[in-house]
This record gives sequence, C-alpha cells and structure tokens, in this order.
Amino acid sequence: MKIAKRGQWLQIAVPVEWSGLKIEDILKEKLHIPKSLLHEIRMNKGVKLNNDTLPWSNTVKTSDSLQIQLFVDEDYGLIPEYTDLNILYEDDHVLVVNKPANMDTHPTTEGQLGTLANAVAFHYQAQGIQTKVRHVHRLDQDTTGAILFAKDRLSSAVLDRMLERREIKRTYYALVHGIIKQKSGTIDASIGRDRHHPTRRRVSPSGQQAKTRFKVIEKLPSEQMTLIELQLETGRTHQIRVHMSHLGYPLVGDILYGGKEVFSRQALHAKYVQFPHPITNEVIQVEAPYMDVPPIFPQ
Repeated sequence: MKIAKRGQWLQIAVPVEWSGLKIEDILKEKLHIPKSLLHEIRMNKGVKLNNDTLPWSNTVKTSDSLQIQLFVDEDYGLIPEYTDLNILYEDDHVLVVNKPANMDTHPTTEGQLGTLANAVAFHYQAQGIQTKVRHVHRLDQDTTGAILFAKDRLSSAVLDRMLERREIKRTYYALVHGIIKQKSGTIDASIGRDRHHPTRRRVSPSGQQAKTRFKVIEKLPSEQMTLIELQLETGRTHQIRVHMSHLGYPLVGDILYGGKEVFSRQALHAKYVQFPHPITNEVIQVEAPYMDVPPIFPQ
C-alpha cells in the first residue's frame, strides 16, 4: 500500500484489493478506525476522495487517492525536554526508541521532567510535529531497550488493540543468578501486589494471570549466571522479575526480588520489538543494541 503524509492529511493510493469498496467500509474494516475517532473525522469532513468531499457511501477504484485528516495539532501532554535519543525506527506513524537505564518511560506526576516521553516530545517539537506523546507500552525505570510510540491518533488506537491481542511481540534478554538446566520453559503463575511492600509484586493465586516463556542462550558457569531470552504472553508489572525470582533464578542486580547487587540495576534489556505497521500492516522488527558501557550482557 502506498501512503504519504501531506500536511494534516494521510494520502492513500487505493490498492487493487480495495477496489469496489465503500469509503465507509475502508475506514471501518480496512483501517480499523475506532468509533469515537470516526465520528470526529466525519464531523470535521476529514475524508476526501481524489481531493473531493464525497458521501462515504461512494465506492473507490484502484489508484484512486483517499485522503484522511489524521495529523491534527495536539498538545504534547507534557513538557518537552532535550535528551539525546537513540532512535531505532521512525516514520510518520510510529517511533521506536532505545531507552537507557535510570529513566522513567513517562511522567507519573504533573510537570515531571527527565523521562523518555519528555525527550520524545522535544524530538517532535524539533521536527515541527505537534502531537500528543503516546507510548504503546512501557519499561521499568532501570530496564533498557526498545519502546514503541504512536505518532497519530489512529496508529495509537490500532497499536493498543494489537497489544491487547498480543500481536506486538516483545523479546527480552536477562542475566539471572544460577545455572538453568532446562533449555526452555514456560512460567504460568498469576501476579498480584505484595501487601507488605508498596512497589513489590508477588506470585499470588488471586492475582492477574501472567505467562512468561524463556529460552537459555548461554550458561556462564564461572559467574554462576545464565543468559536467557524471554517473551511475555501477558504484560504485568515486574512480570519477568517476579517470575524468574519465583523460579529460583532472580535477575542479576535485582535486589528487590532477591538478586545480588552485581550491577547498579537489574540485568534486563528489551532486545527486540516486532509489530504489524498500524497503517500498512507490514511487519516491522526492530533490534535494540545494549546501551551499557561496558555491556552487562555477553555479546
């Protein structure tokens, strides 16, 4: 599918498979525009076919140009602040950034600075883009790696739905204490709050369902550590840290869950993120290189 940003408008060259469809069917069934946004676009006459405003009951043909007013100006929702960003992938609709350690994903209090979202707002501002900063998922303050942002309202809605349906695949690398004998495994254990600690989570039958898959990448007998690859089937707070501690292999540096303070933080890195593009449906896979120097993981 050929798409282009033209000011506030997304321009789509109608592909062969859309020929004969009504404009409304394309908006609802092909682009998956949610009802609230669809209503707003309708009220603002935000759809054109070949630069003409036509009833949405009109059908399209191959090579027609469909225009949707998608890139309206919005408040960033936080204070832009310059921080050097390690950008892994960017187009008009999505942004993937490699988050460093000791940085929150987004502000948790009004006016907070120093977060990745503040830096993304500055990046948008420097590009002349006026849009709300929307993170699709988040990482703990001391976890590094790939974080996905949506740059427009439609991409945000579509990616949120993909996240719920587990269509966004996130792969983590972690260094844990102990030598894991099995090559791979699945941890299926519900996670809830720890009543005795304000920030800690624990495995609890009454908690939310949580599932983590892991695979051994490298055993380090001299350090009594194992490098593992993990994928989340769910996205609970501290899920990897809680599950690996519950299994008896806490993350190196994760003192909250039983790890030894070998490093100044838990040894956890979001290595890959893979997702269907919210507009074109093309599969995008992005790798986030380690940011620590010297690196805390074996190369």
